[in-house]
Amino acid sequence: MLPAVNLKPPFNITRASHIILNVADLARSRDFYVNILGLVVTEEDASTCYLRGLSEACHHSLVLVQSNEKHTCKRIGFRVFLEEDLDAAYEFFKKEELPAQWVEVAHQGRTLHVEDPFGTKIELCAQMETRARLYLDIEKFKGAHAQRIDHFQLFSPNTHDSCAFYSRLGFRNSEYLAHGDTILGAFMYRKGTCLDLAIVQNDGPCMHHFAYIVPESHNIFTACDLAGIYGYAHEVERGPGRHGPGGMLFVYLRDPDGHRVELCDGHYQTIDIEVEPVRWDAASLNTSVRWGLPAEHRWYFEASRFEGAGMIETPNKPNPTTLETYIQNRPAKN
Repeated sequence: MLPAVNLKPPFNITRASHIILNVADLARSRDFYVNILGLVVTEEDASTCYLRGLSEACHHSLVLVQSNEKHTCKRIGFRVFLEEDLDAAYEFFKKEELPAQWVEVAHQGRTLHVEDPFGTKIELCAQMETRARLYLDIEKFKGAHAQRIDHFQLFSPNTHDSCAFYSRLGFRNSEYLAHGDTILGAFMYRKGTCLDLAIVQNDGPCMHHFAYIVPESHNIFTACDLAGIYGYAHEVERGPGRHGPGGMLFVYLRDPDGHRVELCDGHYQTIDIEVEPVRWDAASLNTSVRWGLPAEHRWYFEASRFEGAGMIETPNKPNPTTLETYIQNRPAKN
């Protein structure tokens, strides 16, 4: 059974906002996200590059940091609605005896660093510098014309407990993946679409992928073509295809450090309170795709660790007794 949702949470998270990644070669990573995804550079220096999608007004949704800690994620970022929500968040995490620290972050207002019960590194802010949206400036269009950041997917050693924690913070489930009474995946949201945060059971905490919305289906194929042109053919890891949960067209790519990014088209609204979560049965239904080739083995098990976070093993690993086996060995339909 899904955990109960607190519809009046202690502070108001509004959406998935930004992600900070450590990279080994800043220039190479920058070129990947500009030339293939079509993100635009807002600002950069010798050690940091700030990027955003064409329809984003806030200063950044992706931050690349030159680092020896390659293939690690520094933080995933969420926005809160008001400054007072930051103070309430600080009190909440302190009361829960979870890490909470005020930090100075460039181009953002007051910023709070926190961790969930499994050590996922999170950054909260209420304000960010703004820039002009570029979605009508056709001369700046490159790559897949990525518009805005949409969601993150995490590996958690206990999906139910992670889902329960974020449910206390007001996250609602649009859909979930279960086998019997075991929750294997939770697809959660704050902004009124079907996703801001997906949680899948595996050793963690890890960042499995982050996603950008593209405006048209052909942009997904353009990203695949450009990945091949720029030498990342093998890093077109999964898709194109259409998801079961969410129903989105998608493709997953791996960047020069192995960080996984998804491009997908838009999805449905979930604003109304009477909308119930959709249950997907992992044992009898292929929830991965409505159509498209099966995922590579590495898609299920490889992910970016969080910088400085310890790994916790899950007692219910996806192989050989859960997600991948259920999907690949499900009973054939008559």
